[in-house]
Amino acid sequence: MSRTVIPLQTQDVSSFAKALRAQLMARAAPPSHVELLNMLARAVGRRNFQDLRAQMDETAPPLASMPKETADLAVVERVARCFGPEGRLTRWPAKRGDQILALWVLWSKLPAREDATEKQISDQLKTLHDFGDHALLRRELIELGLFSRTPDCRAYRRIEQAPPVTAVALIARVQALSRPS
Repeated sequence: MSRTVIPLQTQDVSSFAKALRAQLMARAAPPSHVELLNMLARAVGRRNFQDLRAQMDETAPPLASMPKETADLAVVERVARCFGPEGRLTRWPAKRGDQILALWVLWSKLPAREDATEKQISDQLKTLHDFGDHALLRRELIELGLFSRTPDCRAYRRIEQAPPVTAVALIARVQALSRPS
């Protein structure tokens, strides 16, 4: 049986290894073949293996000749306006794409590789925004796959992964806004 070759590329092998390790450590048993494929895909920033496979286009040029992705600076500036001078999210963006970018900024400010209770995560989120809906932010972080939680909701953990290029630019922009002049 012939198989379609699906390339797997990462810009930072260290982040990839850390993200994969975090997913493996969160498991009680070794993953199945399909679960491992999904973990590999998530470690490079995809939702799952099907998402990775859907991105592959057989007519695409080889990876070496593909242009590097660049940040959309207009979007970065638009979403940065949702953050105050101290780096707190002052309002929830209306567009879903902007909401996702704002969540990446919050993700970057939450502790990595630590288990936390729901109360601890809620308290941390309360310090990162001004519009009074930490539960919305917590749910969105989970649904987007930026955080994981146990089935009993007792332990929350940031999922280590490489943010998209535009999110990286936004994180840097918000950090620059919150630095004293």
